Amino acid sequence: MTALTPMHVSLDTPLARHVGAAPLQRQLHDRLKDAILDGRLGPGVRLPSSRELAQTLGISRNTVTAAYDQLAAQGYVYPDRRGTLVATLARPAHLDQPSGSTPPPVLAQRIGQIRATLPVVSATASLRPGMPSYIHFPMAAWRRALDSAVRQAGPSALGYGNPLGEPALRAAIARHLRIARSVRCEPEQVIITEGAHEALALCVSLLSNPGEIAWIEDPGYRGARSAFNGGDLRIEPMPVDAEGMVWHEEDWQRRPPRLIYTTPSHQYPTGAVLSVARRLELIDQARRHQAWIIEDDYDSEFRHVGDSIAAMQGLVADAPVLYVGTFSKTMFPSLRLGFLVLPHSLAQPARDALHELLRGGHRYEQLALADFIESGQFSRHLNRMRRLYRERQTALREALTEHLQVPHVIEGGHCGMHLTVRLPAEYPDRAICAQAQRYGIGAQPLSVFNLRPGARDNGLVLGYGNTSAELYRPLIQRLSRLARGQH
Repeated sequence: MTALTPMHVSLDTPLARHVGAAPLQRQLHDRLKDAILDGRLGPGVRLPSSRELAQTLGISRNTVTAAYDQLAAQGYVYPDRRGTLVATLARPAHLDQPSGSTPPPVLAQRIGQIRATLPVVSATASLRPGMPSYIHFPMAAWRRALDSAVRQAGPSALGYGNPLGEPALRAAIARHLRIARSVRCEPEQVIITEGAHEALALCVSLLSNPGEIAWIEDPGYRGARSAFNGGDLRIEPMPVDAEGMVWHEEDWQRRPPRLIYTTPSHQYPTGAVLSVARRLELIDQARRHQAWIIEDDYDSEFRHVGDSIAAMQGLVADAPVLYVGTFSKTMFPSLRLGFLVLPHSLAQPARDALHELLRGGHRYEQLALADFIESGQFSRHLNRMRRLYRERQTALREALTEHLQVPHVIEGGHCGMHLTVRLPAEYPDRAICAQAQRYGIGAQPLSVFNLRPGARDNGLVLGYGNTSAELYRPLIQRLSRLARGQH
């Protein structure tokens, strides 16, 4: 056994006593702990007695005793008839390696499939896709709904809620979907999620096994791609044309899917609408091949021409369709509330698993949203936003036609909050967008939405939801100069 002298760990160095310094007990504890972990205090070394160390440092004996007791509680030292001894610890591997030789961490193989395809873009950047208009959100009405939820629910809503979501919100969503989107559902089929991404992850967990095939639109939503990669699925990109996702009979034979992800009412990002003929065929083929369709209805509440296009889920009874929705576009992204509508045949079999996979949270927000919907505030807000986004899309189309002085084709349909502009390959979209960021423009390159980009998959995805129409002319002029190599 080795006795410790104060110089072993600089215990003769005074502890800090200035204003803002850590308590003396914590300083002493940390000094001894660090010495044990880095090997300066080896196993079996006896620490000074509490009286001796207190006198050396000029602190109270109680302070030393408390530090020793804390170290003993954590297993760094242990009391012995000979005094307080350093415990035997496994030597950290990094102490035996030369500096800088630590190998990089090894992540799960699936993580290698999940890569950042876009640079981080400020939420306030102009023309960034997927951003609703914040300044037009009815904050006063939302605050009243929140205040009412807090008053009525009281402290009880601070605890865990129903894992499937607050019953009031599930009922409100079911009623709204039946009227607004022609979705066939009852409240017990509605599952509240933390946004659309969690809904997609639930679909993967409930219905697929590692190695099974998932079809995804190409170009398509990157969040679906990451959810499928997270489930170790084999992703098969499916091309998109003017009528939406394209498939052939041989695809069902050679690469039959377990899951099929589609945005039929407003394909993201091209804006194509999946035709009724293809919808019916997809449902029929999915039934015959025991596949499940995930319908992401992310922004089709904002239809700018004619009546809204009904959801595919309600086209035929008991379709093998899981309907995913979110309030990130219709309300605001930080609300982090979405929903998943399960087919009636799945709702009961999946109930036990869902109770284990989910935890009820955001309870006041859920209750406030239920009131916001039932009171009519949500419908009024949607109507206002439809008018606003319709005006902004028209203005952006005009600005592109007049001021984008390079060859281009405007896509994006007449729905939602973005337009897609295809460019010839000699105007590389990633380079243009990288330059645009320097000017606060959040346009995204079309090519990053493709799993297998080709020469045609080059262009700009422009969001108009959170950018005022009076800014379109100078913004498009700037993009035009950047595309032509001018700054």
